[in-house]
Amino acid sequence: MKTTFRWYGEGNDTVTLEQIRQIPSMTGVVWALHDLAAGEVWPEARIAAVKAQAAQYGLNIDVVESVNVHEAIKLGTPEREQYIENYKESLRNLGKHGVKVVCYNFMPVFDWMRTDLFHPMADGATALFYDASAMEGLDPKALVKSVEEGSNGLTLPGWEPERLAHLDKLFDAYKSVSEDDLRRNLKYFLEAIIPTAEQAGIKMAIHPDDPPFSIFGLPRIVKNYADLKAILEMVDSPSNGLTLCSGALGPNPDNDLVQMIHDFHDRIPFAHIRNIKRFPNGDFIETSHMSSDGSLDIAAIVRAYHDVGFKGYYRPDHGRHIWGEQCRPGYGLYDRALGIMYIQGVWDMCEKAARGQA
Repeated sequence: MKTTFRWYGEGNDTVTLEQIRQIPSMTGVVWALHDLAAGEVWPEARIAAVKAQAAQYGLNIDVVESVNVHEAIKLGTPEREQYIENYKESLRNLGKHGVKVVCYNFMPVFDWMRTDLFHPMADGATALFYDASAMEGLDPKALVKSVEEGSNGLTLPGWEPERLAHLDKLFDAYKSVSEDDLRRNLKYFLEAIIPTAEQAGIKMAIHPDDPPFSIFGLPRIVKNYADLKAILEMVDSPSNGLTLCSGALGPNPDNDLVQMIHDFHDRIPFAHIRNIKRFPNGDFIETSHMSSDGSLDIAAIVRAYHDVGFKGYYRPDHGRHIWGEQCRPGYGLYDRALGIMYIQGVWDMCEKAARGQA
């Protein structure tokens, strides 16, 4: 499998390409044009510029995360037709420059959700934290304000300003949208774009809902095994795939990540590997990658990828904030690099065992 690292671009990230390339096993950056609003066409010149930046350090730009889906597409309004055409044009442009995987999500209004970006841990580190009781009866606008104020002044990936500026309007629009409605709108979108993705040599990889349950009463349709299976069946194509994120699916103890890997591996072009610790009251916190530190057996997850002969891309996803690092919440250098070394250590042992050397 190919190691990648999420990078937010020059001037928009505390981690540099120089540092990323020094992580053992590194092959490329997972990137996006974060300043473009959902629905805008990604210009070829901008794509080429990022490719040139990465190439200076021997890194590829094979994986994009994310080409965000406009709310009109999720809502199924007439305006979706133009935004779908724009999306297809972006895929064509990305394909021309060698992009092979596009991670995206179909979460209404909010992307990922946490209540605390720098929750203290017993060892002095801090990490992203979800307080279930704090979410009960909470005004979404109040949560957005408190989270943004705690973001170290850095933008939050997936939290599109144009969406968050119109929360009341969006919540009203989703009042009449059921999970079945949202599934139909996703199917419509996939049926429209997958032929273009195939022609461009791109595999679309939908990211699970994070967390994998409804928040603020909004519909969520990428939460569990049945949801993932249904999405793959919407369009039977290698270009209709999954970003299997252990940390997003992990808060639900019924989600068997190892089983998902075995059953869906030929449709998983991209994997997010990270650990979380669940608490009985529904809270969860992001931990180190070590299996013993969280509720997920990361060693078993990596072993499952090895067992199925996974040749796709992975990234260590989020990390804790350690050793005094001042960074984008969840996206510092140190703990994600440690995560890669843990993952690669497990992978190396699997390789040795396969050769009879363990």
